[in-house]
Amino acid sequence: MGLFDAINIAASGMSAERVSMDVTAENLANAQTTNGANGQPYQRQMVVLQQVGSGGFQQTLAGAMGTAGASTPGGVAVAGIVADPTPDQLVYDPGNPAANKQGYVRMPNVSSVTEMVNLINESTSYQSDVTAMQTAKDMLTSTLGVLK
Repeated sequence: MGLFDAINIAASGMSAERVSMDVTAENLANAQTTNGANGQPYQRQMVVLQQVGSGGFQQTLAGAMGTAGASTPGGVAVAGIVADPTPDQLVYDPGNPAANKQGYVRMPNVSSVTEMVNLINESTSYQSDVTAMQTAKDMLTSTLGVLK
């Protein structure tokens, strides 16, 4: 592993979590949007993450310890943002202008509780990446101090 690999891996995690928080915020903001640009209720979005670099944790650890061929550390990246296939919710609200003849309104498939839990999880992961980056920086600083 190189000197800055830990910082780069933590930075990739921070970038991925920032995108996840943005998508979650968009879901929360559109939780009541019954008529989007396509004329349909808002469709909840989800972030798909993927591993960057070759090998998994075991292979990277073995390479760092010198017991096997080293893999390229890389972190995580956003593979894409996809629509949640969960069907829309039908809510009985005959006074709503978007209601059908039976009085039901098609609401987005967004649960505010689920989105808030996701936001807390993403925020905690982001903070963990910040801590990992700070620890790696402190280790590099200590190493440079020893080399003086």
